[in-house]
Amino acid sequence: MMCSYPAADVLATIVGAARRIVEVRQKRRPLRELEVAAQDRHPRGDAFRSALTTGPGPRIIAECKRRSPSRGVLRHAYDPADVAAGYERAGAAAVSVLTEPTFFDGELEHLREVRARVALPLLRKDFVVTPYQVLEAREAGADAVLLIVAALSAASLGELSELAAQQGLAALIEVHDEDELDRALAAGATLVGVNSRSLRTLDVDLDVPRRLAPRLPAHVIAIAESGLKTRDDLDALAGLGYRAFLIGERFMTEADPGAALGAFRRALGDAPAIEGVRS
Repeated sequence: MMCSYPAADVLATIVGAARRIVEVRQKRRPLRELEVAAQDRHPRGDAFRSALTTGPGPRIIAECKRRSPSRGVLRHAYDPADVAAGYERAGAAAVSVLTEPTFFDGELEHLREVRARVALPLLRKDFVVTPYQVLEAREAGADAVLLIVAALSAASLGELSELAAQQGLAALIEVHDEDELDRALAAGATLVGVNSRSLRTLDVDLDVPRRLAPRLPAHVIAIAESGLKTRDDLDALAGLGYRAFLIGERFMTEADPGAALGAFRRALGDAPAIEGVRS
């Protein structure tokens, strides 16, 4: 079922739900207990970064998710580990795993299942707004966490970015406009995801990554997210300096997501157009 709450309230609603869920989980498993368990994991934040800048193109972060607020259920029979294994065989650079339960039908257990099945770098895709969630990501096997500028204050963004680095996790900082990009760069972001989908209206506007491209410093690894469907999409953005592409719904609605990714990469042929140089 599609979301029934006002579009302008989507982000606030999801963030509010995330905070309530964390409160419940932390009562069941105190932070200190989680910290101890997380020490057994050895995140590869550097491997996640490297996967987005080296190797054959197009470099795609392929996403595992069952549902989205904009389209409803994408996949009724959902086995994230099986989907991720298919992505790995098809040449994905990394895998993004939705763990948000209320609006995306995700679970932390999905991340653990994927980690047990594939060797690719993994991104925990969620609305991470507390330090507890960063520790959860490490404990569940992630190599990177998503931090959404629109969901965080400047202080929280800095705190969570620093904590991710301390835990060996890469932080993919997601932005949707110029102001958010400025905030991300001020926080020291070196991995920036430019999302074409508004988290407030759920509309997709591929002009967003084009508009923000000239503002991305050369030292920043830029990833384009959402609404990417064709070679023209990837070629145009690669030419503007984007190093990788996060794609989910396009594959999750296919009978075999891994095969769909493989066919997509074959149809693209060689790597997208030579990446532009940003100053």
